[in-house]
Amino acid sequence: MNLTPVLTDTWDKDHSWRLATYEGAGGYAGLKKALTMEPADLVQAVKDSGLRGRGGAGFPTGMKWGFLPPPDGGPRYLVVNADESEPGTCKDIPLMLASPQHLIEGVAITSYAIGCDHAFIYVRGEVLHVYRRLLNAVEEAYEAGYLGKNIQGSGFDLDVTVHAGAGAYICGEETALLDSLEGLRGQPRLKPPFPAVAGLYARPTVVNNVESIASVPAIVAKGADWFSSMGTEKSQGHGLFSLSGHVTRPGQYEAPLGITLRELLDLAGGVRAGHELKFWTPGGSSTPIFTQDHLDVPLDYESVGAAGSMLGTRALQIFDESVCVVRAVSRWTDFYAHESCGKCTPCREGTYWLKQVLHRIEAGEGQDSDLDLLLDLCDNILGRAFCALGDGATSPITSSVQLFRAEYQAHIDGHGCPFDPSASALFPYTPKTTSPGAALVGAVGAGTGGHR
Repeated sequence: MNLTPVLTDTWDKDHSWRLATYEGAGGYAGLKKALTMEPADLVQAVKDSGLRGRGGAGFPTGMKWGFLPPPDGGPRYLVVNADESEPGTCKDIPLMLASPQHLIEGVAITSYAIGCDHAFIYVRGEVLHVYRRLLNAVEEAYEAGYLGKNIQGSGFDLDVTVHAGAGAYICGEETALLDSLEGLRGQPRLKPPFPAVAGLYARPTVVNNVESIASVPAIVAKGADWFSSMGTEKSQGHGLFSLSGHVTRPGQYEAPLGITLRELLDLAGGVRAGHELKFWTPGGSSTPIFTQDHLDVPLDYESVGAAGSMLGTRALQIFDESVCVVRAVSRWTDFYAHESCGKCTPCREGTYWLKQVLHRIEAGEGQDSDLDLLLDLCDNILGRAFCALGDGATSPITSSVQLFRAEYQAHIDGHGCPFDPSASALFPYTPKTTSPGAALVGAVGAGTGGHR
């Protein structure tokens, strides 16, 4: 299967982030065409293309636009979710850094299609370099007449605000993002009402992922049939696949949906020399893990779901045999416990106790009953949390216990991790000490820090 450089077509150009570079590659042809069309026809074109949300859920984008109620004379908004912080996910930030005009053109087209005259891009505050680049790109678009008043002489007006969040994983959830954008604490809202009816400032709002919006210009310029000719029957189009971890050439690989990890690894030079694949995530750390047995699963929504996981954000984290699965899952669980907003009891309390039990197993103090306790805790979180964070926190645990139960048992029986402390580059270990307390501190403190 071949790569399909659409969003990445200018990444290797000199000053790829500049408007002139983007225009030289055909940029803004989609907007110029869109402004000659009826908004309803644009919405239908996106529906016909089969574009599904690229933020993880995979909900049809055009259908989401169509949920907006009829115009009532009041404002309606487009909000772009650029709060990328799922561990392992690294596609939207490189896109905004290398080619922000893809996103800005998509914002302009989408706003015209849904009748919005003020759009917001909510970007993660820690990525200051991306925030600055987006601000500069928006300024260039204003100066060129692609944003502002009477865009390209069409009579359509659009203002774009780039907003930096304060760095909370929960703000990736669309309603928590809206609360944060309004200046409130970022916590999920009770639904209904859904954002399409009462979103930002209680007005009809469309919330879409960066990659979803950035995919719109090419659909308009080249046609819905062109887009739907790629991918699979129900998962159409192209997408960014992020390969990280123990792979020879990590990076972004833009390919049709339905490509397999085996094919992507061939393109990326395979697992690092001298090692073999042990486990991997198909869509970030909140998706159930896969093993070598899943190398040929087509990476589309239906096939990955049928195999027991989720396509998510297509964040393919590759782990070889040197990595302790208990250690990796424990580190992910630390993240989810830290990032729980605390609004609901199942997630707030459940992630805390998942973290404690995993630390106990990793520190060599695990008990035979701990595996059943982990699964019972997960069962009490799954489907009972206020938003998807709680559900996502259970996925790596339940899947890893199912696939690597013997490794968990080896930690319990051997009173500690059986892996060589010097073997893993991704999740290094602190050598076991004679003090259980010191071992627990070492297990918590070691490893890769940060959110990604």
